Amino acid sequence: MTESDLRTQAEEIHEQFADQLDLDVDDVEERLDTLVNEYKVPLNEARRSVTNTYLDEAGMDRDQLGGGGGGNEQVEVADVDSPEEWVDMRVTVVELWDPRADAVAQVGLLGDETGTIKFTKWSKSDLPELEEGKSYSLRNVVTDEYQGRFSVKLNRTTTIEELDEEIEVGDDSIEVEGALVDIQSGSGLIKRCPEEDCTRVLQNGRCSEHGEVEGEFDLRIKGVLDDGEEVTEVIFDEEATEKLTGITLEEAKEMAMDALDTTVVADEMRDDILGRYYRVTGPTFGRYVLADDQERLTGAVDADEVLIKARSI
Repeated sequence: MTESDLRTQAEEIHEQFADQLDLDVDDVEERLDTLVNEYKVPLNEARRSVTNTYLDEAGMDRDQLGGGGGGNEQVEVADVDSPEEWVDMRVTVVELWDPRADAVAQVGLLGDETGTIKFTKWSKSDLPELEEGKSYSLRNVVTDEYQGRFSVKLNRTTTIEELDEEIEVGDDSIEVEGALVDIQSGSGLIKRCPEEDCTRVLQNGRCSEHGEVEGEFDLRIKGVLDDGEEVTEVIFDEEATEKLTGITLEEAKEMAMDALDTTVVADEMRDDILGRYYRVTGPTFGRYVLADDQERLTGAVDADEVLIKARSI
C-alpha cells in the first residue's frame, strides 16, 4: 500500500464529510495508515471503519453520504471492482427477489451487456419501484463487496429515471469442471452478522465491523476445483450447499448441537464430496465462481493425491 493510495482514500473521505465536519485530510490519512500499516487491516475495511467513525460524529446515516461534488463515473457492471464508490449506471432489472427483511424495499439483479450484479434498495430511501424487465438510468448508487462478490445499493440520494431504450443484458456465467480437491476454512455451518446491510461471517462470535453479535446460522462451502491444468475457487451458498451435500441447514444445526461442535458439519460434507468430480456454472466475482448450478460427474480421484494437491494450493 503506497502513501499515494492512502492519500487518495483520505481525500475522498474528507470530501464526503466536507459539509458536515471540520476535518483535516492529514488526520484522515493518519487514521487509515494506523489501521492498514500498524494493525494490518485491509484497505477496504479500514476505509469503512474510518467512514463509520465520521458518520457517528456527524450523526448521519450511511445513505446520506454523497459521491462528492465532482459527479460520478458512468460505469458498466463489469467495471464494478471495488467497494465504497459512488457511480452512475444504465441497466435493466433482470430479476426481483422477495426481500428477507423489512428494511429492504427491493432486492434482485441488474444487468447490462457486460453481465449482472445484485442490487439492494432500502425501504427508508423512499425511491420509486423498479419493474422487472425495464431499463433505468441510476445516478448516485454506492458499490459494496463481500467475499469477492460486488453489489450496488440504492439510497435516498439515488435518482431513478426510466429509459426509452432497452439495455441488453449479457451472460457473465462460466462453466468449470474438475475434482473437488479442497474444502477451505469457513465452510460448513457458519454464523453471519445479523446487522442490517451486513452478512459477514463471524470469527469467534465477532463481526469485524459490529463486534460481538448473536449470529444467524448459514451453510456455505468454499471449495477448490482442479481440472488438471488450473484450479478454480468456488463458493456454494446455502441452497447450492444443500444440493451438493444433501444436508439442510436444520440438519446441520442438529448435527452441531448433538456433537456440541460446529466443525462436524464440514467434516461430514468433506467425507462425502472431497475427491469427486463436478461441473459448476455461475458468475465470477473476484477470484471466485459462484455456483448457480452444479452437477456431480462420474469418477473420483485418489484421496492421497487430493490431499497433496490441496496442501500445495
